[in-house]
Amino acid sequence: MEYKQIMDNLKKKIYHPVYFLWGDEPYYIDKISDFIAKNVLTDAEKGFNQAVYYGKDTEVQTISEASRRFPMMANQQVIIVKEAQLLKNIEKLKHYVENPLNSTILVINYKYKKLDKRTSFAKALNKHSVVFESKKIYENKIPAWIEEFLSESKYSITPQAAVMLAEYLGAELSKVANELKKLTIALPENTRITPEHIEKNIGISKDYNIFELQNALGERNVLKANQIINYFGTNPGNNPIQRTISSLYMFFAKLFMYHFLPDKSERSVAASLGLHPFIAKSYIRAAKKYHPRRLYNIIGILRDYDMRSKGYGNVSTPPADLQKEMVYKILH
Repeated sequence: MEYKQIMDNLKKKIYHPVYFLWGDEPYYIDKISDFIAKNVLTDAEKGFNQAVYYGKDTEVQTISEASRRFPMMANQQVIIVKEAQLLKNIEKLKHYVENPLNSTILVINYKYKKLDKRTSFAKALNKHSVVFESKKIYENKIPAWIEEFLSESKYSITPQAAVMLAEYLGAELSKVANELKKLTIALPENTRITPEHIEKNIGISKDYNIFELQNALGERNVLKANQIINYFGTNPGNNPIQRTISSLYMFFAKLFMYHFLPDKSERSVAASLGLHPFIAKSYIRAAKKYHPRRLYNIIGILRDYDMRSKGYGNVSTPPADLQKEMVYKILH
């Protein structure tokens, strides 16, 4: 079942006896689990009818026995198992899953670990429960996710601001959502969020960030690139070298890939390279300024500085100076 369908059903008070929530992206697992914990029972009912267990500290039998109890002065009871990936012999829950108590809502949070779909336990889950796989979202999809998240809260955002946030925050949805909530608290509804709003409320400089560094390097603007990398050096906490290298590696790798695309139209480039449509044009312009051989060499430079930033072949050069050296070599 998909996330939206599960949440729509829960809001309509359509409940199922067992929810098995698994995958590498904890954000959606937590959203579903937290909604059930907060909304199924009243505060008065929760005292006797809601319990939380942790996989590391409990046993299958304990969970099974708790799930088979009838609720007290309520229509349902809620049992939530957190960190279920640490629960020993979890497959023994198969017997309960095959014959659950309708008045119990058992929520199993199984994070960061694959569920072997070939097992009889997995087959029982698929047949008798709501199974939701929470997959990681690719980084290139984060700007669109930001736009959708804000739209649901009656806000909008400029494409540049969405890409800027995505580049700075990465693909950890919980972190992105927390920063977006800060913005929505600080700004009135129906605001169209701009880089200026982000700089004022989150602290990401609208002029000196990884997105602007990519643009400067793409345009081979030596002065602007040096200004940004010098700013990074004075603010290492907000601009760690590993994040800079990772972002630039993805940037130049996509420029390299551009040269081998059969269709170099803007729409095709955005789709093939996984780019937000807003920045496809800038990637096309940048790729035309770098020969594939040069891009291949730049990727090698980034790999070298990645190793040096981790201490290999580098004894005393501080990260700020490493970043300056790296940008100099990219541009020259």
